[in-house]
Amino acid sequence: MRNFLQNITRRKSGTALLADYELDDNIQGTNLVRTLRLKDLVSFGIAAIIGAGIFSTIGNASAAGGPGVSLLFIFTAIACGFSALCYAQFASSIPVSGSAYTYAYASFGELVAWIIGWDLLMEYAIGNIAVAISWSDYFTAVLQGIGMNMPEYLTMDFLSASRGYAAAQELMAQGQSLAELPFGMQQAFLAWQNAPAIGSIKLVADLPALGITVLITYLVYIGIKESKRTANLLVLLKLIVILLVITVGAFYVNPDNWSPFAPNGISGILKGVSAVFFAYIGFDAISTTAEECENPQRDLPRAMILALIICTTLYVILALILTGMVPYNELAVGDPLAYVFSRVNLDMMAGIVAVSAIVAMASVLLVFQYGQPRIWMSMSRDGLLPKIFSSIHPKHKTPWFATIVTGFVVAVPALFMNLTEVTDLTSIGTLFAFVLVCGGILVMEEKQKQTTEAHKGFRVPYVNAKFALPLILALVATLLFIYNGEAINNFFSMDGGWEELQHKLPLMGFLVITAIMLVLSITRNLSLIPVLGLLTNLYLMTELGITNWSRFLGWLALGLVLYFAYGYRNSKLHKHKL
Repeated sequence: MRNFLQNITRRKSGTALLADYELDDNIQGTNLVRTLRLKDLVSFGIAAIIGAGIFSTIGNASAAGGPGVSLLFIFTAIACGFSALCYAQFASSIPVSGSAYTYAYASFGELVAWIIGWDLLMEYAIGNIAVAISWSDYFTAVLQGIGMNMPEYLTMDFLSASRGYAAAQELMAQGQSLAELPFGMQQAFLAWQNAPAIGSIKLVADLPALGITVLITYLVYIGIKESKRTANLLVLLKLIVILLVITVGAFYVNPDNWSPFAPNGISGILKGVSAVFFAYIGFDAISTTAEECENPQRDLPRAMILALIICTTLYVILALILTGMVPYNELAVGDPLAYVFSRVNLDMMAGIVAVSAIVAMASVLLVFQYGQPRIWMSMSRDGLLPKIFSSIHPKHKTPWFATIVTGFVVAVPALFMNLTEVTDLTSIGTLFAFVLVCGGILVMEEKQKQTTEAHKGFRVPYVNAKFALPLILALVATLLFIYNGEAINNFFSMDGGWEELQHKLPLMGFLVITAIMLVLSITRNLSLIPVLGLLTNLYLMTELGITNWSRFLGWLALGLVLYFAYGYRNSKLHKHKL
């Protein structure tokens, strides 16, 4: 048992991680092309963060929280900011690809590294599928707007068409006409009814989602320079449109719409946490570019912080503009930016926003399709995945096989499936990665105390949590009792039996971990910023519900099976030990 525990916690030091990827004793030399500068990294961050969140999910979040959702953007940005500083320290000291997977390998050891790598694969894949489907919806809407209609069965996934047809038939059997049904249900009914069939199998597929995924995958396959230029151009275009939206929208703001500021209280604001956080997960992808940066130690930390600040500012302003232009309860729509301009009879602006959404979502897909193969590449280098995943194309200098597999993993489900039920897994997976990265900094700091090893590069500013954390927790508890006492009473209520108790389990776990971190902070003089990053991200995970937790834990369990079936024995560290 002791040997087993030692094996699954075997660590790869930062020095060993760097040595694996050096050529000719030069950190700057790798099989990948180092071409990214600070402006390119900031552009990648903005490309990933400003996308589906700003053009779709911000509407439902605003409808639930009212103008107060702007505070949720700030709170989430602060939570991400703590994580970004921790990412920045790791990226500066271990400038290799792999993101949180690599950092976990250096801090917690192999098993946790595998778990987070497996988690990131899910996070990136599901996020990309959701973005590809959303891009397709906007694209087909724009085509319809200019009179170019594609058959419904070529613009909708199989599951949506099948479910929509069944729901429509049920309502029509009750006496409703097709014209009386919701527009989306009408489209699904027509798609299923008009689709050609092979035997009993209807040929329904989302071709635009397939097309954009193939195009983006091709760009990522042929090289980082092409991806960089495309990302920079797309970011410039969507920033121009967003600034135009803010400038024009400001003239139509009615301050009366900002009252009440938080109509549904704190609970209403927090209902949008998943949608809001989905908008922020992009800065994680910046860390996957480490081996293609000209100066990763200097530029990666700066890029993460700058991208976060720029995007948070834009999100807060846009939330206030949207809720100021129309009453918050009208914003539960899929295209809120276009809707508010249609609402004030500015149809031309609505059209511009719809076109820019296509650009914005394409840039998100580009960055995530770029990041995922590099995580697979890093896991393959360590022996946890087959060697071919780390094969670099001799001409394009990209992880070619991992890129192609990523394209298939996204394109095939986007073609036939609607994964809206599991898109929250993207948020819970990213939050889990953030928790481990923040925890990893604490582990590394403790190890450095024991070895007196000097830290090089960027470092998270040290503030002793021994004194600050008790004060912060006391302040938060006081505010909760004053402003959200009813929720506290409901939490401690035993009514409802297991049906109610199971939904409280994530928060119970959070309270236990908070107590543990409080004790460790006092006894070990822990650094405050990583502790706050760990706790804030863990709290955000509790807001995602027991259903998402059960799906997430199921995915991790499947990953453990694969690890012990393949990675445990094929790990380079395992073979080196033998």
